Amino acid sequence: MAIITLTTDFGLKDHFVGVLKGSIYSELPDAKIVDISHNVAPFNIQECAYIVKNSFNSFPKGSIHIVGVDSEATQENQHIVVLIDGHYFISANTGVIGLITSEIKPEKTVEIKIPDPMHGSFPVLSVFVRVACHIARGGTLEVIGKPFSELKDLREFMPRIVDEGNKIVGSVIYIDNYGNVVTNIQKHLFEAYRKGREFELLVRNHKIRKIHKAYTDIIDYSVEKSKRKGDGDLLALFNSSEYLELAIYKSNLKTVGGAATLLGLDYRDTIIVDFL
Repeated sequence: MAIITLTTDFGLKDHFVGVLKGSIYSELPDAKIVDISHNVAPFNIQECAYIVKNSFNSFPKGSIHIVGVDSEATQENQHIVVLIDGHYFISANTGVIGLITSEIKPEKTVEIKIPDPMHGSFPVLSVFVRVACHIARGGTLEVIGKPFSELKDLREFMPRIVDEGNKIVGSVIYIDNYGNVVTNIQKHLFEAYRKGREFELLVRNHKIRKIHKAYTDIIDYSVEKSKRKGDGDLLALFNSSEYLELAIYKSNLKTVGGAATLLGLDYRDTIIVDFL
């Protein structure tokens, strides 16, 4: 039985996540369901896209990924299934899947056209779950949809190259549970324009001139302990998904705060890389 993953902005206070799982188990008692996240900020497509893009390839091919953020169908927000690298994504055409297809060409894309759809305010249940169970039973995409070629993309994820390649103007796309700030500047882009040069990361009134390989690299053990950088200090690194991230070492949003709060950064705020 294929794995079915769930990524939503439903939270855990209400009954919605339980209803989804119960409905899947009612059709497929042997189903394997994995929660990726239910704490996506409400209707935050950029946050959802980052989470889905950086989690799906940890699952085996044949997995089915239900994306339940801004999922009501409209003329401009069609329900779709996209087959990418052996993975099935069931979503509204919000741009979430476009982030993945910007790097991996989809094998097949269909607009969902199931018979007797239950129109209502909970399409993740009435449409997406039905489609996921159909696929998990070995059903084909041709049965539930027609070919579709108008996938939306998320232009917010694309940093700008300015000043004849001497600057990268990026923005904040994700803030994690620790308050770490993830930008849309990927390592391969940074290295392509750096060309061995020194650089400065310009963040509000801060300038950062070093990118670490790990959080603990901020600590210089050759320096006396009382004089070392450590807890509460700002650092930059390329995270496990190879996006440029700003972090406070051993941050805690409930006590010392995180990079987002201490730097005053929020979604779409600007981060500049200045090559010297």
